[in-house]
Amino acid sequence: MFHNYKFKNLDIKLIIAVIALTIIGIFVIGSANEANQQKQILGMVLGILVMAGMSLVDYDFILHFHWVYYIAVILLLASVLLFGEKSGGATRWIDVGIRFQPSELAKILLVLFFAWFLMMHEEDINEPKTIIITMLLAAIPLLLIEKEPDLSTTIVTLMIICVMMFVVGLSYKLVGTVIGITIPAITILLILIMQEGQTILDEYQGLRILAWLKPEEYPSSSYQQQNSIMAIGSGQLFGKGLYNDAFDSVKNGNYISEPHTDFIFAVAGEELGFIGSVLIIALLFFITFEILMIAKRAKDISGRLICTGIATLIGFQSFVNICVVTGLMPNTGLPLPFVSYGLTSLVTIYFGIGIVLNVGLQSQNNNRRLF
Repeated sequence: MFHNYKFKNLDIKLIIAVIALTIIGIFVIGSANEANQQKQILGMVLGILVMAGMSLVDYDFILHFHWVYYIAVILLLASVLLFGEKSGGATRWIDVGIRFQPSELAKILLVLFFAWFLMMHEEDINEPKTIIITMLLAAIPLLLIEKEPDLSTTIVTLMIICVMMFVVGLSYKLVGTVIGITIPAITILLILIMQEGQTILDEYQGLRILAWLKPEEYPSSSYQQQNSIMAIGSGQLFGKGLYNDAFDSVKNGNYISEPHTDFIFAVAGEELGFIGSVLIIALLFFITFEILMIAKRAKDISGRLICTGIATLIGFQSFVNICVVTGLMPNTGLPLPFVSYGLTSLVTIYFGIGIVLNVGLQSQNNNRRLF
């Protein structure tokens, strides 16, 4: 079973970085909301077991079930719309004895499916027929996620698929054309959203963007981000310390709702300061970079695509989350990988890391270019 494995290639640095970042997250979550700390510890233990198990399962064998993953994604996302629990204006959770968020698992399963699909179409990736089929296959789960509505996860998932297409050999000219169309389209979209009575986005989504563009005019919708920025700034260089009871703490004053989830970086900034914030960003960057290095050494295109997809998920989602918390983007509702509270998010990302480790165990020591 392990005849292709080179256990000397097991990426210990990646494992240490992932666990270290999770432990930091556990401490910050405990400071933000102590009641959830034990659950996050349980999630880390379960995640490590899943990661260890998946690292020993040949990813070639995993990819044999590609259509199973795609159909499972469609069924899970459809079940959310049919039977899901509504919270904060969105329906993203289902309860089957345990409560979990299918869109988090969907991102990993779609990486596996498109790793197989794009591998099969490496030679004809720039053919119009292949591009259209790829777009149609991507559109179904993306529309189901957006329908929840969860625009932020839709964008992240779309970015993952696009990067994987680029890695497999999508034409630079086509990429440039798409970027040339997208940037003006986003500008036009923002202008339209600012008009009264717009129906492009759901009301709460439009309010988030308007609150970001004009926080002084929408104080009830912008307070979360404004208080988050204030919290990070108040941490200064070394922070106020974990579990502090400072009267001027934004966290202690409950000025950020559910700070242990999407806005966990604000708590980290306030309590760990600039040093702690930089450490978290550095670990996220290192994890993303290390996965890309595994991709570079992968024995085949499917391994490269799996690693690239997981690296894009971690890197892009981290970038968006931190931009939101620091006021550089409108509020999106994306968790910070490994740090935010959430068992579904944590265990599924460990699941993805386990497959990446398996790619590394079968890697070749060469100077293969990633792009």
